[in-house]
Amino acid sequence: MAEESGAAKGKDGWEKAKVILEPVGGLLTALAVAGLGYYGSRVLEQRQTIDSNSRLYSELMSKREESESALRKDMFNSIIGSFLQRGGETGSLDSRILNLELLTQNFHESLDLKPLFLHLERQVGRIKTPAEHDDYLRRLETVARDVTRKQMWVLEEAGKKFGRRIDLDSLRNNPGGVELDNDTLAVDEIKRDFRIVALEADPRSKNVKIRLEVRTLIDSSQAAPEPNVVEFWVGFFDFPMIDNIRLSHDQRCSVVLTEFEDDSADITVLEFPGSHASLKEKPYFEEILHNLQEHTGK
Repeated sequence: MAEESGAAKGKDGWEKAKVILEPVGGLLTALAVAGLGYYGSRVLEQRQTIDSNSRLYSELMSKREESESALRKDMFNSIIGSFLQRGGETGSLDSRILNLELLTQNFHESLDLKPLFLHLERQVGRIKTPAEHDDYLRRLETVARDVTRKQMWVLEEAGKKFGRRIDLDSLRNNPGGVELDNDTLAVDEIKRDFRIVALEADPRSKNVKIRLEVRTLIDSSQAAPEPNVVEFWVGFFDFPMIDNIRLSHDQRCSVVLTEFEDDSADITVLEFPGSHASLKEKPYFEEILHNLQEHTGK
């Protein structure tokens, strides 16, 4: 009897606990569901706010780009029109150089401006007053050097460079040319050897004729490829993003004239990825396919 009485009491205790805990459990479940619902709605609201802000930011940036593009288009048409209009000699030389400065400030990475520089240089050459002639020519060279400096800053960040000085007195005494010290550059783990020979110099136009030989260095187990050999004149109006040499693996190199004095000239050789060349320098289909295969392999 005592055991039955103890069992009954234990059963009553469990039933009492069940009666008490069932409402508590339901309350906790309700609180958990409510908490999850509140948290979920907060997360959803934050996500919607972020999406809304991102969409608004994208729309504002898109409208801003459209506005800037329209402004640049109008500016470009107006400036180019001043050079191409009938009787292109109209307007002062000051205004034409100013228009060239505006072009270089806004379009130097996408346009080959060398023909305009040469056109204005010919007009400056017709000026009879030496002081005025030298002043306008100095302005043209300053604008050109500013363009070159800006482009070199961009290309140096993505590639490599080295500089050389050409002794013009030695070049005059050696009609066959003066060979400069070789150098090796490595861009994207591709090493190339650069050999430069200065062939001629034109003090009047401040141009130097260069022979450039570029050889890609590979493993000894592979056959050495033929070097790229080119000859060209380089002056202050040749800009590296525009006037460059196409290399393998979608890379480019350019020779830049940075100084020209009576007895010496300074050049800089740049090697950089083809993606940093001007917009008009489009890669070949084979180069695009090769790059895609390399990225897929990684």
